[in-house]
Amino acid sequence: MHRNAIIDPVQHEQRSQRSASRGRNEKDTRVTSGTAARGSDGAAEGTGSDHWGPALAPRLAQFAAVARHEHVTRAAQELGMPQSTLSRAMARLEADLGVALFARRGRAVSLTPAGRTFLASTERALAEVERAAESVRADADPAVGKIAFGFLHTLGTETVPGLIRAFRVDHPRVRFQLVQNYGEAMIERLRAGGLDLCLTSPVPDAPDLVARRLDEQRLRLVVPGDHRLARRKRVRLAEAAGELFVTLEPGYGLRRITDALCAEAGFSPRIAFEGEEPETLRGLVAAGLGVALLPPPPVPRPGVAELTVTAPRAVREIGVAWLEGHPDTPPVAAFKRFLLSRRGQLLA
Repeated sequence: MHRNAIIDPVQHEQRSQRSASRGRNEKDTRVTSGTAARGSDGAAEGTGSDHWGPALAPRLAQFAAVARHEHVTRAAQELGMPQSTLSRAMARLEADLGVALFARRGRAVSLTPAGRTFLASTERALAEVERAAESVRADADPAVGKIAFGFLHTLGTETVPGLIRAFRVDHPRVRFQLVQNYGEAMIERLRAGGLDLCLTSPVPDAPDLVARRLDEQRLRLVVPGDHRLARRKRVRLAEAAGELFVTLEPGYGLRRITDALCAEAGFSPRIAFEGEEPETLRGLVAAGLGVALLPPPPVPRPGVAELTVTAPRAVREIGVAWLEGHPDTPPVAAFKRFLLSRRGQLLA
């Protein structure tokens, strides 16, 4: 299940299911050929009733100003536009809607009942636009902006908290939206624009992404404490060819690495269980369900032995990825530079 929580100043989104990415239904808003012609005020003429938004939006602030001043000339002065242009725009707005919004007395005006109704919704729409503009400006602020950052479950105990703590020494007010997930889900979210950066493994190689290797982590063969290999310090992976394996589900980077290493050792692993959390797998190894290839635990786990794999070389590369050509806000650019400066020291 997905859990969302706000941790001030860090927003953390924990995702533990493979089906982590959300589908989003988007409606295309198009202006039909009947709305293509524009008057001197830039507003679309001949509005079709199926697409009010694109045609009406440019005139909402003008309408609100006239309603606020109840005077066309004073509203035009506030907006910095000719009074005649504003008058034509309001007349065209009424013609498009097919209702009278103003009762006119020379250049002075007052709202009709329909005008008051329209004004209430117009003010809400303009306020929402204002909030949206302030939000995106705040997210891009170098001092207090937001970074959407994804990372693997195995990096969440020590590595990522340490990175954020070190970064915030010089950027104490920058906010983080954190997404913890498996690699493919994070890459999907990166492509959808939901993440600025992500730490993942294997390091992706795709034309629409930029990825930089930061570090590598040795994987160990984890066996039950009473296993025949438990007293060994080192082992060739081929010696575990007959064992049952507990692994992460397909789609996880560590699962692809496990399958590739076993293939290099000359066998295909027999799977006893497929899970989502490496520490769950370590617990199942302790219970005797099988063996596993896993990165080092954050703290030693009783009931298992962790053996160095001498052949093949059992490591996973960890890197940072971002979308090619995607512009960085100042806080994202600063955090990207910080991550790249940790090359070779990410897991220290």
